[in-house]
Amino acid sequence: MKRILLLGLVGCARFQDPDIVVDLRVISISSSVPDQIVDVDLTNPPPATTLLGELVPNDVCVLMADPFNQRGLHWEMTLCETEDYERCDGSPIQTVIGSGTIDDPDTTIPEPAMCATVFPDGNLLGVLLDTLKGDALHGLGGLDYAVQLRVGGVGGDPDLDLYASKTIKVSPRIAPQEGANNNPYLDHIDASVDGAAPVTLPLGRCVDQTAPLVVGPGLKTRLTPVEPAGVREVYVLPTIDGGHETFTESLTYQWSAANGSFSSGDTGGPRDLAGNPAVLFTDFKTPSESDLKGMTDIPIWIVQRDERLGVQWYESCLRVMP
Repeated sequence: MKRILLLGLVGCARFQDPDIVVDLRVISISSSVPDQIVDVDLTNPPPATTLLGELVPNDVCVLMADPFNQRGLHWEMTLCETEDYERCDGSPIQTVIGSGTIDDPDTTIPEPAMCATVFPDGNLLGVLLDTLKGDALHGLGGLDYAVQLRVGGVGGDPDLDLYASKTIKVSPRIAPQEGANNNPYLDHIDASVDGAAPVTLPLGRCVDQTAPLVVGPGLKTRLTPVEPAGVREVYVLPTIDGGHETFTESLTYQWSAANGSFSSGDTGGPRDLAGNPAVLFTDFKTPSESDLKGMTDIPIWIVQRDERLGVQWYESCLRVMP
């Protein structure tokens, strides 16, 4: 009987909403250049060192959240291969490209940066050449490399450190019109509180805003990303028959907050089978008054992505007034 009761209790357990950030979390990792295109004759490739001259330095930055701890963070970024490796520990070639500590990412003014640069040097060349050895397409579809992040609380248990990685691509120009990807971007985000006319959502962390958008407890705020014209890039990819095909990017949105709930934590994406565009908005519901202890500022994080490794993020805040 006790065994049956225990199983029943486990079956009724509620798991934490993944869209709500309650502890240390890597929200997103972006690179200033999500991919790079090099001009190369695949029938008569130049020396590998020549290709490095076509690449530019690439800044990799991290959006961190640790809303319920006031502490500094230590971090380290490592350049390595991506093929068949979940971490750089398994990569035969790896190089630490940056490390350090930052003060609390949620409350420090100005907001501390967690960034490192991938330089077009021998370290990157070694990773790309080793990846090329095992590439069935011999580089035709591009070569991926990774920047791995390790991060944890200063003075904390290293076994509790988090790992995350960012994939970046280097590709040959197959079609003359083929171009490198750019990170996406927004014009603004509309916010409609409880069905009212939309206003522009102020951007910035809670600690940076003097007048966040004020919302009552238990109310829904519809958040709608407003995209500028041209943000969805048209791009070309080679086909296996030697031709090329043209596509238009689809964009997705990841929504996270430190409290409350979203109708959907992921919106956007490709059109459906009937050709209808994907829904971009989400409805954010603030906590009920009984769950609050007076006025409460709720951090919100929005991550915009395309399907070609491009990333842009935005931070905001809602002030809940009981």
